[in-house]
Amino acid sequence: MKRPKLKKASKRVSCSKRYKIQKKVREHNRKLKKEAKKKGVSKRVKKDPGVPNSAPFKEEVLREAEQRRLQIEEEKERKKQAKKEERAQKRKKEETAVSKKTEPKAKKARQDGVGKRSEKRAAPDKNSKQYLCSELNKVIDASDVVIEVLDARDPLGCRCPQLEEAVLQREGNKKLILVLNKIDLVPKENVERWIQCLQLEFPVVAFKASTQIQDKTVQAKKSRITASNEVLDKSRGAACFGNGCLTELLTRFAVNTKNEASLRVGIVGFPNVGKSSLINTMKGILACNAGITRGITKSMQEVHISKNVKLIDSPGVVASPSNPPVSMALRSLQMEEGQESVLEAVKTLLKQCDKTQVMLQYNVPNFRNSLEFLTLLSKKRGYLQKGGVPNTEQAARAFLADWTGAKLSYFCKAQENHSLPAYMTDAVVAEMWNGWDLNQLKTGNEETLKGVKFPNQASSIGFTSKGPTAGLLSVSDISEEKPSTAAAKTDAEQNNEPEQTAVEVNKTEEPEEPQTAPLRSVQFQVVPIDTSLSVAAEDDAYDFNTDFK
Repeated sequence: MKRPKLKKASKRVSCSKRYKIQKKVREHNRKLKKEAKKKGVSKRVKKDPGVPNSAPFKEEVLREAEQRRLQIEEEKERKKQAKKEERAQKRKKEETAVSKKTEPKAKKARQDGVGKRSEKRAAPDKNSKQYLCSELNKVIDASDVVIEVLDARDPLGCRCPQLEEAVLQREGNKKLILVLNKIDLVPKENVERWIQCLQLEFPVVAFKASTQIQDKTVQAKKSRITASNEVLDKSRGAACFGNGCLTELLTRFAVNTKNEASLRVGIVGFPNVGKSSLINTMKGILACNAGITRGITKSMQEVHISKNVKLIDSPGVVASPSNPPVSMALRSLQMEEGQESVLEAVKTLLKQCDKTQVMLQYNVPNFRNSLEFLTLLSKKRGYLQKGGVPNTEQAARAFLADWTGAKLSYFCKAQENHSLPAYMTDAVVAEMWNGWDLNQLKTGNEETLKGVKFPNQASSIGFTSKGPTAGLLSVSDISEEKPSTAAAKTDAEQNNEPEQTAVEVNKTEEPEEPQTAPLRSVQFQVVPIDTSLSVAAEDDAYDFNTDFK
């Protein structure tokens, strides 16, 4: 009953009425329980007793149950995610449909035109061989003088006959000179022999590039700090030799040509011979990116070093797949692209060296194969994975970086019987030497050899060169080039080393048992033995014939 002057009716009832309601509820619940009991239906969920301890394979049963539960949860989560994605796609379609309806026609036409133009102007792949070859050809065509940079540790292996022939056959009477870089990593006698050998074909400049050229901003910050003596400036990395000789040589040649335009000098060569470092040294600042990684330079770059001389940096020459495995291990870009195994490259290089010299250089004990050497090297340098497992791949990359970078000292013997290549004649040699200041070249090389601190021959590794490395200069060469049978044969011969699995790497620490000579067969003299029963009866009182007849 709603009372006057109150918004809501009161819920208060008399006690007798409340007790009567409670009694009716109890009777109703009792009736429902009786009916459920008759039907055998129980509301209570029985608790899972679990697997008893006495049950066999209890752990396996529990594991299977857990896996089943996880699978069901994953399936639910997958269905939930699929529904979510489906709803998002549906919503996106609806939004795009609405936006297209509301969008003006002029804007639609403008967007379609921009999309077509962006497809046409797709950027070329700078890592492709076609692009690198085209950039190298651009540098050769734009240059008046081409400098082929050679690694002094293997000058013959760094020469590319296809490149030299292409320069000589181009129009414009292009000059080709050789720069022998990294001479501080080779014994002095070896450098002198190589200069004499290479000068029979082209002018040769001995050079040692600086590996510590810094950017202008870094130099400006450190300009206030001056060294108390010149020893810091003459450190092995910061010092450069041959810079003045090469700059003066190019400047005088530019003056003698009497051309109004500046002399364009193209810097070419295989990866990691020091092309960009040479340009940075001649410029005096960090003009081009340089590093141990192969193929940092992707396109041509012009750098002015003086009013009359302009240098053009180029990407490295692409090595042909028909080269021997040793040449590919040192000069191929396929290592950085991951197309070839670094472990195979290290295995190939170790076969071309003296094991004793490698052990002294890297301070490792005797090893049986390349995998054991990399295991020892990784332990020495701390290249370890989780659980202390040696990281042989990281050790292999460090080993290759030593060989291609300006760190490891190794040398190749110069040719004793020199003969001109097929594309060279005496007239071409005379033409290449014409126009250069020979006296200035000779005195500059002598001053360079006097200033450089050369390593001792005993502390360097002797290396066997495989001759000039073939290169690719056009797209047709790339499509037609296939590994030759000779290269495959040499590869098969070099890979005769016994293979070792990854499981055996951890066992390389244990010393191998020394091999013993094969055992000789021993012959024994047959002596007749009397086994008659009479003798047995005399020695033993028991007679077997009594029981066993």
